[in-house]
Amino acid sequence: MNDVNKLYDLWLEGTKENEEIRSELLAIKGNDEEILDRFYRNLEFGTAGLRGVLGAGTNRMNTYTVCQATQGLADYLNSNYEKASVAIGYDSRINSDVFSKQCAEVLAANGIKVYIYPNLIPTPLVSYAVMRLKCQSGIVITASHNPSKYNGYKCYDPAGYQMTEEAANETYAYIQKVDMFEDVKRISFDEGMEMGLIEYISNDIVEEFYSHVLTRPINPDVIKNSDLKIIYTPLNGTGNIPVRTVLSRAGFKNVAVVAEQEMPDGKFPTCPYPNPEIKQVFECAIEMTKEEKADLLLATDPDCDRVGIAVLTNGEYVLLSGNDVGVLLTEYMLSARKEKGTLPENPAMTKSFVSTPLVDKVAEKYGCKVTDVLTGFKYVGEFIANLEKDGEENRFVMGFEESYGYLIGTHARDKDAVAASLMVCEMAAYYKSKGKTLVDVLNDIYAEFGNYVDKLYNFVFEGASGMAKMAEIMNETRENPPSELAGLKVLKVSDFDSGTVTDTATGEKTPLTLPKSNVLAYALPDGNSAIVRPSGTEPKIKVYIAGCGKTKADAEKIAEKIGTAMKKLLKIEG
Repeated sequence: MNDVNKLYDLWLEGTKENEEIRSELLAIKGNDEEILDRFYRNLEFGTAGLRGVLGAGTNRMNTYTVCQATQGLADYLNSNYEKASVAIGYDSRINSDVFSKQCAEVLAANGIKVYIYPNLIPTPLVSYAVMRLKCQSGIVITASHNPSKYNGYKCYDPAGYQMTEEAANETYAYIQKVDMFEDVKRISFDEGMEMGLIEYISNDIVEEFYSHVLTRPINPDVIKNSDLKIIYTPLNGTGNIPVRTVLSRAGFKNVAVVAEQEMPDGKFPTCPYPNPEIKQVFECAIEMTKEEKADLLLATDPDCDRVGIAVLTNGEYVLLSGNDVGVLLTEYMLSARKEKGTLPENPAMTKSFVSTPLVDKVAEKYGCKVTDVLTGFKYVGEFIANLEKDGEENRFVMGFEESYGYLIGTHARDKDAVAASLMVCEMAAYYKSKGKTLVDVLNDIYAEFGNYVDKLYNFVFEGASGMAKMAEIMNETRENPPSELAGLKVLKVSDFDSGTVTDTATGEKTPLTLPKSNVLAYALPDGNSAIVRPSGTEPKIKVYIAGCGKTKADAEKIAEKIGTAMKKLLKIEG
């Protein structure tokens, strides 16, 4: 743990010229608890970059921590490349535009060429720019779907996906060597522009991205002939123009937008948690349906890399989970492409290992191989890059993770809610033309393959004490594996940290094929399972439950019981 009082004094001295940060520090003078929370650690730079609460301190997102990270990135790039360039984008969050320009100023001062979007932009457009402009890295200033008090900093590899462990660890080693008050090089943004070291990304790149997305529809005539009614909310983020543009150009004629959530606003006044996983973000859209019903409610998160939907069924709006949509997209895309004769030989999909196993069953019907990867969409991007190396990128159908992230096509290497929104709307239009809602189709899939219920529990542990508590929970659970959960025998225990799978009946250990990670997974009879892991970007422990049953009610009951058993195992109340 850092020497918090020494760091506090150092920051008071080092921020004399920054009135905002300094006044914030003076306001907490003598408040030991507040000083501890702000300085007990440095924001860690990992494969998800940085993420933290906005404010003064080493454990906060601010100009000093952002510029320190960027100087470290510059040192990493200059040590690995003779000539480096970086693409930069930002979302609607508080200070996102400010931080993005500061990143450009630091990189330019280090002789690194910067391509920066002139306006806020969805995350997948930065991934696209990295590949299109042949950059050695990319930066997105975003905290995705976190509350407004957060911001973050994501970094990309030259292949267009977020840094994997090796590059992130090497970059972090450089960051740790940077004194944020002494070692950061900076020139003004205008000076960087005049020197040709900073250049705005032209709208041609955005138009190219749209063109790629608009090649995705499988049944374009269905779209043009559809009367599907859509209400869309960008949740005060970056999706407003891109999503509406591709829906309009594809041929959707009836798209209304939630006025209160249309324009960029980092305070997210009507949705304090701008996360399409949460039903509350659809409240404004549902209010609009009192005037006129819509078939589909569509929401993208602030950086437009995740999408969630609610479907009108029997007069009510049913919120579908990320797994539900992943299963539906798998069925629709594989069946529609098979019908059209555009399904490749040996089609390939990938999903995070915590996502529903129902996808595997649906894909198997069409001869599609599903590869599981660790959580983090960088692994999906890496999967595509490996296909590309073998000249087999045409095999790729879709990548997805249960947390509402989807990638349709190979134009990007990160979650893309622009393309996913278009495909979801096409899918809804197609099934509407057959007299079915997406809920009807999902029930058909359950009838064919069995009922699956997936539950996600998030347990929050804020601050220094919370970090210590999460580590304690994971250590104790790892050292004391359960023999049963909810009356179901634990068949196998997978410890991703040790890289082993233990057969509880024989005690035999076999190696895991996925990389090491702080994850524990429990395989139970009849396809039931439980997985626990700390979040890589938030102060949370996440528990993923898969419940299977002959009926939906049976599956719900089993999932609830396993969830209760996991809370008991982890000694978590509530």
